Amino acid sequence: MAVKNVKSIAEINERIKKGKAVVLTAEEMVETVKRLGKTKAAKEVDVVTTGTFSPMCSSGMLFNFGQEPPLIRANQVWLNNVYCCGGLAAVDAYLGATETAADDPLNKVHPGRFIYGGGHIIEDLLRGKPVRLRAKSYVTDCYPRRDLEKDVTLASLAYAQLLNPRNCYQNYNCAVNMSGRTIYTYMGPLRPECRNANYATSGQLSPLLNDPYLRTIGLGTKIFLGGGIGYVIGAGTQHNPKPARNERGIPLSGSGTLMLKGDLKQMDARYVRGLSIVGYGCSLNLGVGIPIPILDEDMAWFTGVSDADIQQPIKDYGYDYPNGVARVMGYATFEELKSGSIMVNERAVQTVPVTSYTMSLEIAQTLKKWIETGAFLLTEPQEKILSM
Repeated sequence: MAVKNVKSIAEINERIKKGKAVVLTAEEMVETVKRLGKTKAAKEVDVVTTGTFSPMCSSGMLFNFGQEPPLIRANQVWLNNVYCCGGLAAVDAYLGATETAADDPLNKVHPGRFIYGGGHIIEDLLRGKPVRLRAKSYVTDCYPRRDLEKDVTLASLAYAQLLNPRNCYQNYNCAVNMSGRTIYTYMGPLRPECRNANYATSGQLSPLLNDPYLRTIGLGTKIFLGGGIGYVIGAGTQHNPKPARNERGIPLSGSGTLMLKGDLKQMDARYVRGLSIVGYGCSLNLGVGIPIPILDEDMAWFTGVSDADIQQPIKDYGYDYPNGVARVMGYATFEELKSGSIMVNERAVQTVPVTSYTMSLEIAQTLKKWIETGAFLLTEPQEKILSM
């Protein structure tokens, strides 16, 4: 990759402070690169903002609910009857977004029923609603309390952070069902004999598709997270640094992922929403926006990626996916997926997004405003994430 028209993040931040930075959303950058070419675009543009609003199952809340006499060492914790991981220390616990209520186990899940879980509790707390906390412990000399039950709110929690092991998948599957019955998946219901195709990511707005080699994203990168400020703290679980790629560097499968954190008390419930997935379980819809500094013409070229440049693998969730079969039935561009139908086995199939493009664009536009007004400066990655 050639490196020309080099800028530093420090230089871009100075332009932001002076109100002179040119900031575009990733959608706007597509047309700018087409019109000017990557060399001129690199000279004119300082930052490109990205956004995604999508189910992000590997998310959760790390929290501390505070002590009151007599003290307790909580090794079992529930919020609104949803089990949290205790055994961390005293009154620390972790609530997973996909954990369901204890009286609503997955073996009772059936089509059409609302499923309440961790993601909904996180949203409830953000909306100022009280949540019932129960905690149990064995007794020690320093922690003599055995049981605790009380209402808590986000304001009353001593500490509440989103701590998400795996967010922002870099590309993903287009899910179909070749079996003879309707199946209920984390990608939503899939009708039999390939009568719908469900897909995820925000395409040309998607953060990791605008920086496919993670040149500007790493440990310490400051981001938009749930309507507040968050940070990248490393590669996410299931991160695959060496996928097959097309000529634009775009992975041809699910590949890069990020681990993220942010203060829940600064966030906005508009961008953090509990999700009930019909017949499957629960999750969390989460808004993430990442600024991409245009350091050189290569970064201008990467951020000029369009929906037509992004190919998603089509996979059968009726047999192949649950049985660990790696077969790819074909590829569809994001442009084709957004059109409303794609061709699978020479037949037109209706497409259904599980990511909101409208909300993703709103996030990119909000982050753009933050940067243009000087409220948000860029950060240097303190450690690179392996990407090739």
